[in-house]
Amino acid sequence: MGIVNACLNVFIFWCIYRALYGGREEVDGITFAMVTTNFILSIGFGTAFSLDEGYLPYRIQTGNIATELLKPIHFRGILLATDLGNVCFAVLFRFVPSVLVAIFAVGMERPCSLPCFLAFLVSVGLGFFVLWTLNFIFQTLSFWLINTWSLQTIKNVFLNLLSGSMIPLWFMPDWMKGVLYFTPFSSIYFEPVKIYLGQMAGIEMGLSFLRQVGWIAVLAAVGEWIWRRGIRKLVIQGG
Repeated sequence: MGIVNACLNVFIFWCIYRALYGGREEVDGITFAMVTTNFILSIGFGTAFSLDEGYLPYRIQTGNIATELLKPIHFRGILLATDLGNVCFAVLFRFVPSVLVAIFAVGMERPCSLPCFLAFLVSVGLGFFVLWTLNFIFQTLSFWLINTWSLQTIKNVFLNLLSGSMIPLWFMPDWMKGVLYFTPFSSIYFEPVKIYLGQMAGIEMGLSFLRQVGWIAVLAAVGEWIWRRGIRKLVIQGG
């Protein structure tokens, strides 16, 4: 069903942008094939980056967090290992099949070159860790909140809108592109896609990698700070 859901999303977005393009192959220098490639890869990554957003909140609510804290490894390492296992499964059994179906059904651009494709894979990996550290911050808020579902939902809405997954950032106003440059959202999906299409090279690509690494460091530090404050106030009754 995950494969069906991903393919259905691709087909829906393809129909929407086909209608918006009105039979034209290019709008403001952005070809329809580029847009198709963007949402195929973005939707595929959204399917592959399978993160358990309720892992920490559930353990706090049930009291099982006490057992987790007794283990000889940082809780963040446990959570990361769990999510990486889910991602590996999702890549093999959801991402690859759904992208193959999309390629044969609607078509997409090939990577501009082998070096670009390799750089794209590196950027995808960094984008995952940007998303993971951001998700960890929202999970740690469960030390103060009974339920983080609403905040996670709001975060996912902003992620879909501002990461280029739903609306490619090519079509955003120039002022908004400048604002999004200083947020972690574009580093998750859109910048890897630009590298795949050959729209980044040399210094610009290097700056993109540095920005992704910078966001990982900043978000990881914020998450660790919130985690330490939450642990100090944690009280377990039962569990």
